[in-house]
Amino acid sequence: MHYAILAAGEGSRLKQEGVMLPKPLVRVDGEALLERLIRIFEQNNAESITLIINEEMTEVRQWVEQHCPSVPFRCVVKSTPGSMHSFVALAPYLTAGRFCLTTVDTIFREDEFARYIRAFEELADWDGCMAVTDYIDDEKPLYVAVDQAMKITGFRDDAYCGFKYISGGIYGLTPRSLAVLNDCLAKGKLRMREFQRELVEAGFGLRAIPFSKIIDVDHAEDIAVANLFLQNRE
Repeated sequence: MHYAILAAGEGSRLKQEGVMLPKPLVRVDGEALLERLIRIFEQNNAESITLIINEEMTEVRQWVEQHCPSVPFRCVVKSTPGSMHSFVALAPYLTAGRFCLTTVDTIFREDEFARYIRAFEELADWDGCMAVTDYIDDEKPLYVAVDQAMKITGFRDDAYCGFKYISGGIYGLTPRSLAVLNDCLAKGKLRMREFQRELVEAGFGLRAIPFSKIIDVDHAEDIAVANLFLQNRE
Protein backbone atom coordinates (compact mmCIF):
# COMPACT_ATOMS: atom_id res chain seq x y z
CA MET A 1 0.00 0.00 0.00
CA HIS A 2 1.24 3.48 -0.88
CA TYR A 3 0.32 6.32 1.48
CA ALA A 4 0.01 10.07 1.05
CA ILE A 5 -0.40 12.80 3.66
CA LEU A 6 -1.86 16.25 3.00
CA ALA A 7 -0.21 18.69 5.40
CA ALA A 8 0.19 21.91 3.43
CA GLY A 9 -2.52 23.84 5.26
CA GLU A 10 -1.61 26.82 7.42
CA GLY A 11 -3.45 25.69 10.56
CA SER A 12 -4.70 29.24 10.99
CA ARG A 13 -7.52 28.36 13.39
CA LEU A 14 -5.12 26.63 15.77
CA LYS A 15 -2.77 29.63 15.69
CA GLN A 16 -5.64 32.03 16.42
CA GLU A 17 -6.44 29.92 19.46
CA GLY A 18 -2.88 29.97 20.82
CA VAL A 19 -1.44 26.72 19.41
CA MET A 20 1.78 27.94 17.81
CA LEU A 21 3.28 24.65 16.64
CA PRO A 22 2.77 23.82 12.95
CA LYS A 23 -0.23 21.50 12.76
CA PRO A 24 1.80 18.40 11.71
CA LEU A 25 3.83 18.71 14.93
CA VAL A 26 0.88 19.22 17.30
CA ARG A 27 1.00 16.38 19.82
CA VAL A 28 -1.92 14.08 20.51
CA ASP A 29 -1.65 11.21 22.99
CA GLY A 30 2.11 11.76 23.24
CA GLU A 31 2.87 11.84 19.50
CA ALA A 32 3.07 14.52 16.83
CA LEU A 33 0.22 14.15 14.35
CA LEU A 34 2.68 13.49 11.51
CA GLU A 35 4.70 11.04 13.60
CA ARG A 36 1.56 9.09 14.48
CA LEU A 37 0.42 8.72 10.89
CA ILE A 38 3.83 7.60 9.66
CA ARG A 39 4.05 4.99 12.41
CA ILE A 40 0.59 3.65 11.65
CA PHE A 41 1.29 3.52 7.92
CA GLU A 42 4.53 1.65 8.50
CA GLN A 43 2.57 -0.90 10.52
CA ASN A 44 0.04 -1.36 7.70
CA ASN A 45 2.07 -2.61 4.75
CA ALA A 46 3.50 0.73 3.63
CA GLU A 47 5.43 0.49 0.37
CA SER A 48 6.01 4.23 0.30
CA ILE A 49 4.88 7.41 2.08
CA THR A 50 4.59 10.79 0.35
CA LEU A 51 4.00 14.00 2.29
CA ILE A 52 3.23 17.54 1.16
CA ILE A 53 3.94 20.54 3.41
CA ASN A 54 3.89 24.25 2.64
CA GLU A 55 6.97 26.38 2.07
CA GLU A 56 6.69 28.09 5.47
CA MET A 57 6.96 24.86 7.47
CA THR A 58 10.67 24.96 8.24
CA GLU A 59 10.14 23.21 11.59
CA VAL A 60 8.35 20.36 9.88
CA ARG A 61 11.10 20.05 7.26
CA GLN A 62 13.66 19.81 10.06
CA TRP A 63 11.55 17.19 11.83
CA VAL A 64 11.30 15.13 8.63
CA GLU A 65 15.07 15.27 8.15
CA GLN A 66 15.58 13.94 11.67
CA HIS A 67 12.86 11.26 11.58
CA CYS A 68 13.21 9.46 8.28
CA PRO A 69 10.70 6.57 8.00
CA SER A 70 11.85 3.01 7.41
CA VAL A 71 10.11 2.87 4.01
CA PRO A 72 10.71 4.94 0.85
CA PHE A 73 9.68 8.47 1.77
CA ARG A 74 9.23 11.70 -0.17
CA CYS A 75 8.49 15.18 1.13
CA VAL A 76 7.03 17.64 -1.38
CA VAL A 77 7.46 21.26 -0.29
CA LYS A 78 4.84 23.41 -2.00
CA SER A 79 2.30 25.99 -0.86
CA THR A 80 -1.12 25.27 -2.31
CA PRO A 81 -4.53 27.00 -2.08
CA GLY A 82 -6.32 23.90 -0.84
CA SER A 83 -6.31 20.16 -0.21
CA MET A 84 -7.24 19.20 -3.76
CA HIS A 85 -4.33 21.19 -5.18
CA SER A 86 -2.12 19.39 -2.66
CA PHE A 87 -3.51 16.09 -3.92
CA VAL A 88 -2.67 17.14 -7.49
CA ALA A 89 0.91 17.90 -6.42
CA LEU A 90 1.21 14.38 -4.98
CA ALA A 91 -0.51 12.62 -7.88
CA PRO A 92 2.67 11.96 -9.94
CA TYR A 93 3.98 9.86 -7.04
CA LEU A 94 0.81 7.78 -6.65
CA THR A 95 0.79 5.87 -9.92
CA ALA A 96 2.50 2.66 -8.78
CA GLY A 97 -0.52 0.97 -7.20
CA ARG A 98 -3.33 1.33 -4.69
CA PHE A 99 -2.88 4.24 -2.31
CA CYS A 100 -4.43 5.69 0.82
CA LEU A 101 -4.63 9.46 1.15
CA THR A 102 -5.51 11.43 4.27
CA THR A 103 -4.97 14.80 5.91
CA VAL A 104 -2.40 15.10 8.68
CA ASP A 105 -4.98 16.07 11.33
CA THR A 106 -7.21 12.99 10.98
CA ILE A 107 -7.53 11.02 14.23
CA PHE A 108 -8.89 7.46 14.23
CA ARG A 109 -8.46 4.22 16.15
CA GLU A 110 -5.54 2.16 14.93
CA ASP A 111 -7.40 -1.16 14.93
CA GLU A 112 -10.18 0.31 12.80
CA PHE A 113 -7.65 1.71 10.35
CA ALA A 114 -5.91 -1.67 10.06
CA ARG A 115 -9.28 -3.27 9.31
CA TYR A 116 -9.97 -0.60 6.70
CA ILE A 117 -6.65 -1.20 4.94
CA ARG A 118 -7.17 -4.97 4.96
CA ALA A 119 -10.59 -4.48 3.39
CA PHE A 120 -9.17 -2.22 0.70
CA GLU A 121 -6.45 -4.72 -0.10
CA GLU A 122 -8.93 -7.60 -0.28
CA LEU A 123 -11.66 -5.85 -2.27
CA ALA A 124 -9.79 -6.07 -5.55
CA ASP A 125 -12.90 -5.57 -7.67
CA TRP A 126 -13.65 -2.18 -6.11
CA ASP A 127 -12.14 1.08 -7.34
CA GLY A 128 -11.82 2.50 -3.87
CA CYS A 129 -12.70 2.39 -0.19
CA MET A 130 -13.78 5.51 1.68
CA ALA A 131 -13.80 5.83 5.45
CA VAL A 132 -17.16 6.94 6.83
CA THR A 133 -18.47 7.56 10.33
CA ASP A 134 -21.76 8.36 12.02
CA TYR A 135 -19.96 10.68 14.46
CA ILE A 136 -20.29 14.30 13.34
CA ASP A 137 -17.90 16.94 14.63
CA ASP A 138 -17.11 18.60 11.29
CA GLU A 139 -18.30 22.16 10.73
CA LYS A 140 -19.27 21.35 7.13
CA PRO A 141 -19.68 17.58 6.92
CA LEU A 142 -19.97 15.73 3.63
CA TYR A 143 -22.89 13.31 3.84
CA VAL A 144 -22.40 9.91 2.21
CA ALA A 145 -25.28 7.96 0.66
CA VAL A 146 -24.83 4.17 0.48
CA ASP A 147 -26.89 1.20 -0.67
CA GLN A 148 -27.40 -2.06 1.24
CA ALA A 149 -24.04 -3.40 0.04
CA MET A 150 -22.29 -0.25 1.36
CA LYS A 151 -21.59 0.95 -2.16
CA ILE A 152 -21.43 4.73 -2.21
CA THR A 153 -24.19 6.17 -4.37
CA GLY A 154 -23.61 9.86 -3.75
CA PHE A 155 -22.05 12.65 -1.71
CA ARG A 156 -24.22 15.50 -0.43
CA ASP A 157 -23.47 18.83 1.23
CA ASP A 158 -26.67 18.82 3.28
CA ALA A 159 -28.21 16.31 5.65
CA TYR A 160 -31.05 14.31 4.16
CA CYS A 161 -33.80 12.10 5.54
CA GLY A 162 -32.36 8.76 6.62
CA PHE A 163 -28.70 9.69 6.32
CA LYS A 164 -26.31 7.68 8.46
CA TYR A 165 -22.74 8.50 7.49
CA ILE A 166 -20.44 11.38 6.72
CA SER A 167 -17.07 11.26 5.02
CA GLY A 168 -14.14 10.53 7.33
CA GLY A 169 -11.52 12.08 5.05
CA ILE A 170 -9.58 8.86 4.43
CA TYR A 171 -9.48 7.94 0.78
CA GLY A 172 -8.36 4.54 -0.54
CA LEU A 173 -8.07 4.75 -4.32
CA THR A 174 -6.43 3.27 -7.41
CA PRO A 175 -4.23 5.20 -9.87
CA ARG A 176 -7.17 5.23 -12.32
CA SER A 177 -8.80 7.86 -10.10
CA LEU A 178 -6.05 10.34 -10.95
CA ALA A 179 -7.54 10.88 -14.42
CA VAL A 180 -10.76 12.01 -12.72
CA LEU A 181 -8.70 14.35 -10.56
CA ASN A 182 -7.25 16.00 -13.67
CA ASP A 183 -10.72 16.26 -15.21
CA CYS A 184 -11.94 18.07 -12.09
CA LEU A 185 -9.25 20.71 -12.45
CA ALA A 186 -10.04 21.13 -16.13
CA LYS A 187 -13.69 21.73 -15.20
CA GLY A 188 -12.76 24.24 -12.51
CA LYS A 189 -13.86 21.96 -9.67
CA LEU A 190 -11.38 22.56 -6.86
CA ARG A 191 -12.79 20.85 -3.74
CA MET A 192 -12.19 17.29 -2.60
CA ARG A 193 -15.93 16.72 -2.26
CA GLU A 194 -16.37 17.65 -5.91
CA PHE A 195 -13.70 15.10 -6.83
CA GLN A 196 -15.56 12.45 -4.88
CA ARG A 197 -18.80 13.28 -6.66
CA GLU A 198 -17.01 13.02 -10.00
CA LEU A 199 -15.80 9.54 -9.08
CA VAL A 200 -19.38 8.40 -8.50
CA GLU A 201 -20.61 10.05 -11.69
CA ALA A 202 -17.80 8.35 -13.61
CA GLY A 203 -19.06 4.97 -12.42
CA PHE A 204 -16.31 4.16 -9.94
CA GLY A 205 -17.18 1.43 -7.48
CA LEU A 206 -16.53 2.96 -4.07
CA ARG A 207 -17.10 0.98 -0.87
CA ALA A 208 -17.86 2.74 2.40
CA ILE A 209 -15.99 1.35 5.41
CA PRO A 210 -17.44 2.53 8.76
CA PHE A 211 -15.28 3.83 11.60
CA SER A 212 -16.72 4.40 15.08
CA LYS A 213 -15.35 7.93 15.25
CA ILE A 214 -12.98 10.15 13.26
CA ILE A 215 -11.84 13.50 14.65
CA ASP A 216 -10.24 16.39 12.75
CA VAL A 217 -7.88 18.53 14.82
CA ASP A 218 -8.95 21.97 13.57
CA HIS A 219 -9.34 23.79 16.91
CA ALA A 220 -7.42 23.84 20.18
CA GLU A 221 -10.27 22.07 21.96
CA ASP A 222 -10.04 19.21 19.45
CA ILE A 223 -6.66 18.25 20.90
CA ALA A 224 -8.24 17.44 24.27
CA VAL A 225 -11.11 15.60 22.57
CA ALA A 226 -8.63 13.54 20.54
CA ASN A 227 -6.59 12.70 23.64
CA LEU A 228 -9.66 11.38 25.45
CA PHE A 229 -10.74 9.44 22.38
CA LEU A 230 -7.40 7.71 21.91
CA GLN A 231 -7.16 6.94 25.61
CA ASN A 232 -10.63 5.35 25.48
CA ARG A 233 -12.00 7.89 27.92
CA GLU A 234 -14.41 9.79 25.68
